[in-house]
Amino acid sequence: MATSNKMRWTVAIGGGILAMAVLIGGAVWGYLAKPPPDDLFRLPTDLKPVHYEVRLQPFLSGNFSVLGHVDIELKALTEAYSITLHVADIDINTGTIRVAPPNSTAESGFEILETATDTNLDLFVVHLKQRLLEGESYILSLDFEGHLNDELRGFYRSSYKDEAGDDRMLAATFFAPAHARRAFPCMDEPALKATFSISLAHEDRLHALSNMPLRDTEPVEGQAGWVWDHFETSAPMSTYLVAFVISDFKSKSDGVRFSTWAREAALEQVDYALETGPKALSFFEDYFGIPYPLPKEDMVALPDFAPGAMENWGLITYRETAMLYSPEESSASNKQRVATVVVHELAHQWFGNLVTPTWWTDVWLNEGFASFMEYVGTEHVEPSWQMKEQFVVSELQYVFGIDSLESSHPISVPVVNQDQLGEIYDVIAYVKGASIIRMMNYYLGEETFRKGISDYLKAFEYAAADQDDLWQFLTQAAHEDDALAADVTVKDIMDTWTLQTGYPVVKVERDVTGTTALVSQDRFLLLNASDHSDAAPSWWVPLTMTSQDAPDFTRTRPSAWLTPGTSTLILDGLPSADAWVLLNLQQTGYFRVNYDTGNWELLTKQLADAHEVIHVTNRAQVMDDALNLARAGQLPYATALGLNEYLSKETEYVPWRAALNNLEFLDTMLSATAGYGALRQYLLHLLIPLYNSVGFEDDLQGPHLDQYKRAMALRWTCGLGYVDCVDRSVLQFEEWINNGSDVSPNLKSTVYCSAIAAGGEEEWGAAWDMYLSANLASEKSVLLSALGCTEEVWLLARYLDMAFTEGSGIRKQDSAAVFSAVASSAVGRYVAWNFLRSEWRRISEYYDTFASLGSLITSATAKFNTREERRQLESFIEENQDSLSSVARSVSQALENTNNNIAWMDSNYDVIVQWLNDHGYGQ
Repeated sequence: MATSNKMRWTVAIGGGILAMAVLIGGAVWGYLAKPPPDDLFRLPTDLKPVHYEVRLQPFLSGNFSVLGHVDIELKALTEAYSITLHVADIDINTGTIRVAPPNSTAESGFEILETATDTNLDLFVVHLKQRLLEGESYILSLDFEGHLNDELRGFYRSSYKDEAGDDRMLAATFFAPAHARRAFPCMDEPALKATFSISLAHEDRLHALSNMPLRDTEPVEGQAGWVWDHFETSAPMSTYLVAFVISDFKSKSDGVRFSTWAREAALEQVDYALETGPKALSFFEDYFGIPYPLPKEDMVALPDFAPGAMENWGLITYRETAMLYSPEESSASNKQRVATVVVHELAHQWFGNLVTPTWWTDVWLNEGFASFMEYVGTEHVEPSWQMKEQFVVSELQYVFGIDSLESSHPISVPVVNQDQLGEIYDVIAYVKGASIIRMMNYYLGEETFRKGISDYLKAFEYAAADQDDLWQFLTQAAHEDDALAADVTVKDIMDTWTLQTGYPVVKVERDVTGTTALVSQDRFLLLNASDHSDAAPSWWVPLTMTSQDAPDFTRTRPSAWLTPGTSTLILDGLPSADAWVLLNLQQTGYFRVNYDTGNWELLTKQLADAHEVIHVTNRAQVMDDALNLARAGQLPYATALGLNEYLSKETEYVPWRAALNNLEFLDTMLSATAGYGALRQYLLHLLIPLYNSVGFEDDLQGPHLDQYKRAMALRWTCGLGYVDCVDRSVLQFEEWINNGSDVSPNLKSTVYCSAIAAGGEEEWGAAWDMYLSANLASEKSVLLSALGCTEEVWLLARYLDMAFTEGSGIRKQDSAAVFSAVASSAVGRYVAWNFLRSEWRRISEYYDTFASLGSLITSATAKFNTREERRQLESFIEENQDSLSSVARSVSQALENTNNNIAWMDSNYDVIVQWLNDHGYGQ
């Protein structure tokens, strides 16, 4: 880990060390000189890789070393005197370096002047006496030694206990975004695609996998019991997609091209992933109009993995919770997670793998498209799950919350240094990216959208592209199909969504007759902390509308556009003032809508009288918009809370989810105040009818979203301390612990949490023992979360300490989940924050994994709403400035969120309590 922002060069000549100036990319920088400009973060453009021959022999015991050799075929694009590679945590045997033309007979190759290493930028440079000629190819060969780390990145080691209790070791990879350089020297940038021939040595009792099928196997010379596995040459691909796994896992296959791998005791849990994968892959082949280009697809469930899954081409790796499913023990949400993650990673085989972003600035093209297509693909695989409706409450409305902060950022973000690589994989890239792609799908129309992306993928297959390349092909398809006016391009529209921060609220003010409305847009912010008048952002906003006199929610192609720089738009031909109008049908657009008082009253009445008239997605939209507009001070809370009264008649999951997502904010803000008792009564008033309608007894064969609705209702009522719910949970927990009685998979999280919260050390210890013995990853995950529900402070403190201690029984990948579980409870929030402050150095050194540290800060500060908490956060930032660079965005958002919450309390606490008292709660 770099401790200084200065460049540190180590220059080796024949084993000696000296300080000197080195030439990189045309710029000269001296040893310990001032930091280089940001463009030195990128490799020089004089060479490109063509092919890699990689040979690795990892040792799964002892010092966990990896012996390696690489031959890299390079093509000179311009004249060059040096070769620059990415290297991290690898020792190169400089005496073995050889550079020569292909098939050269000269043993020594070109004369090497010296080598140079920059540990800050992960660069290794070979300086040559002879020049490399433009247009010619060369082979760079070298030996090196690496290390199987325990950091869940690069080439790393993992282990699990078999059924006999013995430790079993394995090795796996996670290379995104820039960790292939930790496994072998390479040109580790996404656009620098090459073919790969991988050879792995391992004990013959183990099995090796890589991106391509096994070509042949041979003994390792002089090492009995060891073999070399040589894999077929890959298609051209980026280094971050190279992958290998060495383990004793077992497999199941569909007999065609899919195989699923897991530890033997979990092998029966791969069936659903194996069923889903081929269906999704065939769907995408048809959807994109391009056959899957590789001969096989392996999917591996790993005991330790930093993200949920990784789309390595032909060898997708997963956390066990994202791939394994048991019909008897896993919940409906576990099943949906497996389906959506499998579909997401398979969508990447085209978006990301076949066509890759030229640079990480456009990583959202990878993740946004895969996040959108996971819903489209899962809708095909599981048509009864209402995935299109779920998208609105699970993704769109969720990301609205983050994107309504001033500290949000554009989807397309310049990446100019190493620290930023850890922050690009965030909710804006994934979820806002998916949301604006969904909007584009609706305003272009499905047929035009598919045509445009298919043409794009075919034009750039096995290559790299940026967002403007995609816009070009979508524009061409749109103009061919008359989906856009001839003088409008997709780039015109989408640049306003990808290059600007935030999103608009569209305001609709009808005149006295109601037949005409003035429509305008402004950026929606939860707190208008700054004056944006000088450079107010504006967007291309697609407008769709229906009305009470002839409600039609299927017209999702825009009938009008709000355009950038246009302050207002007149809509006419509306119904009279006694009939409501509703904009943003099925919430296809990425914006909120605020109406005049009269129209809000008409929508409230419609929901109360016959809510089914309004589309289920728009019922969710209306409540989400209203409660957030009230939160931002743009709508009276009386209006927003008045909408909720219709919920006693609501039977659909999606509107309930939208309402409760927003009421959770009120619950959080008031949880430590005198007014909480009244709010609790109000929430139970809404929820008890739902609780009674769904019942405590679960039906695992019932509709998928009915199972979701029951789990949601019980989680909320038990969380609010409703006696019937808590007593039933405690009883079921006792029966499970003492007699082995089953708890319904959908209710486990509620039953476990409620009983552990109501109990003490005995209940906590019993659940911990169950966690240690559980074979199903989703069961372990539920128990880890439930263990954070205890109200014993000392148990929470010990639990947090265990989460960041090697060998405690909690895997490093699960540390953030444990922390979040503790931080989310009324008691644990203070314990978690104190632990984070006092142990930050230890935590950041132990848990520097994929997009992780920022989530800890987010969890710890999510409920901050007092000036004292803000003071503590500011003090934490000041004390740890030198170690917060990689989580700068999370810190900024935490501070803004705290300021917003304080402002909300100042403006709305008394208003909410008065409204509750006026309506008979808290008396």
